[in-house]
Amino acid sequence: MTDIFENYLLSTGGLSAEEIRFSIQFFKPIHLKKGDFFIREDDLCCYIGFIASGAVKAYAIDKEGNENVTCFKFENEFITSFPEFVKQEKSRRSIRAIEDCVIYRIGYLDYQHLLGQVTSWNGVIKSIMQQEYHQKENYLLNYNNKSVVDKYRHVLSAEPMLIRRTTTQDLASYLGTTQRSLTRAKGQIHRSNIL
Repeated sequence: MTDIFENYLLSTGGLSAEEIRFSIQFFKPIHLKKGDFFIREDDLCCYIGFIASGAVKAYAIDKEGNENVTCFKFENEFITSFPEFVKQEKSRRSIRAIEDCVIYRIGYLDYQHLLGQVTSWNGVIKSIMQQEYHQKENYLLNYNNKSVVDKYRHVLSAEPMLIRRTTTQDLASYLGTTQRSLTRAKGQIHRSNIL
């Protein structure tokens, strides 16, 4: 599994092989079972993680006690609640495994030490932040103010992994609709594709 993380870091082009070998020692592998938390809402956000295998969802609980899924993360992606991690504040959302996961995580103090020792990590972090921004921008462009049918069509064409690896309930929450409306939209699309 370490190879997956090393290969990812190598693919960024921002770190030398020596810097990668040095960096790896600060990331400790953890195994999460489906349903386990990486970060809980209202707990101090102490870690950044790299998903070597598996998938997670990030969500906040609303006043009615419902989960509002804000994103899904899969292999070769970093996870944390970045603003709270940087400020060492309580997380405003939970990150929870939706599949069994292997995650390489680094704590805040080790992260600070690593940034001080390997300045190239600043470029890697900048790239991660740009990916986060790009994902949020895509979400707004593709799912905001669209019908449930249009949202589901977009998932089918651009993000089919979400259909294969998330529950209907989680996907509905992510798309800002109800499970019932999403099921209806699926039926409409599949009926029109058959005809």
